[in-house]
Amino acid sequence: MSESFAMKDLGPVQQILGMRISCDRKAKKLWLSQEKYIDKVLQRFGMEKAKVVSSPLGGHCKLSSKQTPSNEKEKEEMRKIPYASTVESLMYAIVCTRPHIEHAVGVVSKCKEHWASVNWIFRYLRGTSKMSVCSKNCKSVLMGYTNADMAGDIDSRKFISS
Repeated sequence: MSESFAMKDLGPVQQILGMRISCDRKAKKLWLSQEKYIDKVLQRFGMEKAKVVSSPLGGHCKLSSKQTPSNEKEKEEMRKIPYASTVESLMYAIVCTRPHIEHAVGVVSKCKEHWASVNWIFRYLRGTSKMSVCSKNCKSVLMGYTNADMAGDIDSRKFISS
């Protein structure tokens, strides 16, 4: 490409789109981290000093579509909450380095009770912000894990696996 375009070699990539990239060529490992991004998001939504939790969605969180705002007063109150930008921030983390919070983010909806669950997700991210995704050279073996909530959907009584 340098023959066709004026280029400057800046060495190995260290950061892209808010992700820090580290590699150990000898061990053939690559790490992606969003620590700074997560810290910024936590600050933006006032969660930088929140108490840490160990799971992305608490077992006590039983959310239902019946909890959504039903009258104009409740809907107006929800408009004051930065719900859409919060979920967008969480979705970017899912796409880059946090696929394991996808189910929790998918469960939350637009109501007060669900907003508390969004805050729970932030508390989880605060405790795991220093974690990174590691990719290493390995044999081509397909391995999968699943988790089910045993009819945790209050509305349909269906179980959800992730």
